[in-house]
Amino acid sequence: MQIPVDWLLEGEAWIAYRTRRDVLNQPEDDPAVQTARAAMLASPLVQKLLSELAEWPGTVLASHKSASQLFHKLTFAAELGLRAADPGVNRIVERILEQASPEGPFRLPMNIAEHYGGTGQELWGWALCDAPLIVSALLRLGYEHEPTVQKALQYLTGLVRENGWPCVVSKELGSFRGPGRKADPCPFATLAMLKALAAADGLRGSPAARTGAETLLSLWTQSTSQHPYMFFMGTDFRKLKVPFVWYDLMHVLDVLSRFPWLRNDPRLHAMLETMSAKADPQGRFTLESVWTAWKDWEFGQKKVPSRWLTLAAWRIQQRIEPAPA
Repeated sequence: MQIPVDWLLEGEAWIAYRTRRDVLNQPEDDPAVQTARAAMLASPLVQKLLSELAEWPGTVLASHKSASQLFHKLTFAAELGLRAADPGVNRIVERILEQASPEGPFRLPMNIAEHYGGTGQELWGWALCDAPLIVSALLRLGYEHEPTVQKALQYLTGLVRENGWPCVVSKELGSFRGPGRKADPCPFATLAMLKALAAADGLRGSPAARTGAETLLSLWTQSTSQHPYMFFMGTDFRKLKVPFVWYDLMHVLDVLSRFPWLRNDPRLHAMLETMSAKADPQGRFTLESVWTAWKDWEFGQKKVPSRWLTLAAWRIQQRIEPAPA
């Protein structure tokens, strides 16, 4: 089966841009890439995304799973390929950096109810299900040399245990902890940390990254019996879904496929086969679940094949099974 490149290039500018960069491996200075990127930046949807991010940090955080949260939109903006030099990006990042905690991670406004171990009042804090995603986005946006970003990354990396990353929150959030045993790893926190490490050149092969990857792959092989913090890898997990917001097959595959030393792992290939089997005869993929907060984007529907999902799927495939040189 071949990658439907022509079909992908017929899509929105942001899809064409990433197809040229990630599938065709065309350099940034290629005229066709530059044209696609300029069109992406001018896209009404991308302009709206930047306008929303300019209101950082947005509403008080009530649910990390909410796809409308600005830290998820920041992650998507970085995935599109926005950079520090793009209009509006630096001001957004300045607002993020203003809320660096004494430990390092960047804080968001939160309100954790008392019966969950919080204070029941609005305050600034961070958790391992948001802080690594912000760091990952900042790295991909081009702020890898910013000292505060490196401080946050090093602190968060140091929270790893022998079985991955646990549920950890800043001191401001009191005794809040997710619904799991203290000794268990939090699958989503581990995924979020791996996403940050995958964006950091010097840490991609680190012991912490290898520990986190082993945690997620082991959970895959034990998916019928191991569900730490109530994160399952069952039917809903295996539904194709973008953008990458929560704990699902596409998100886990996208992150793990960024570690070249995992290419020959049979567990990763088993996950890949689960995804690949869902392609249609033309090599296109259709969403099986959608985030309603993203209904205006082309991946906000399940009726026809999605170019963005198809691009994400083939990008994963190429990373795990690269074409012979």
